Amino acid sequence: MKESEGLADFHWMFDMLHHIDVGLVVLNTKYEIQLWNSFMENHSGVSSSIAKQQSLLTLFPDLDASWLRQKLDNVFGLKTPIFISWEQRPNLFPFKSYRPITGVSDKMYQNVAIRPISEPDGSIKHLCLVVYDVTDIAVNKTALSTANTRLQRLTKALSK
Repeated sequence: MKESEGLADFHWMFDMLHHIDVGLVVLNTKYEIQLWNSFMENHSGVSSSIAKQQSLLTLFPDLDASWLRQKLDNVFGLKTPIFISWEQRPNLFPFKSYRPITGVSDKMYQNVAIRPISEPDGSIKHLCLVVYDVTDIAVNKTALSTANTRLQRLTKALSK
C-alpha cells in the first residue's frame, strides 16, 4: 500500500469519527480531553480547540465529580468497559434536547459507554466516552409507564 493511500484512509476515518452522530470524548489518565468530536461541540457549545487538554471536570463543574472519577478509575484499573444507562442516570452531560419543537423533553437523555483504549504494550492510558442520545426511547418508555400506571388505577377503580 502506498503511503498516500494510508494517509487518505486515516483522513476519512478521522473525518467519519469527528462527524458521527454520537458523542466521542477521549480522556487521558488526568481526565484531560484529547478528542472532542462535533456531536460534543454542537451540544455543549464548546469547540474542540477549547475543550482539548482541559480537564473534563473543570469544563463541566456541575458533573458529579466523585461518582464520575470512580467510574473512570474503574475502567482504567480493570481495563474493561462500563455502560451507564439513562435509567441509572438520565444524562452525564447537561445537554438540551435538540428537538425543542417536536420533542417533549427539555433535556437530552443519554446512554454512555466508557471504554479503555489500550496502548501497544497493553497499558491503558486513555479512555473513550461514547455518548448516545436516547431521548426518544426514554420519553416513550416514560410515557408508556405513566399510561400503564393510569390504566392500573382505572382497573382498580372499576373493580370496586
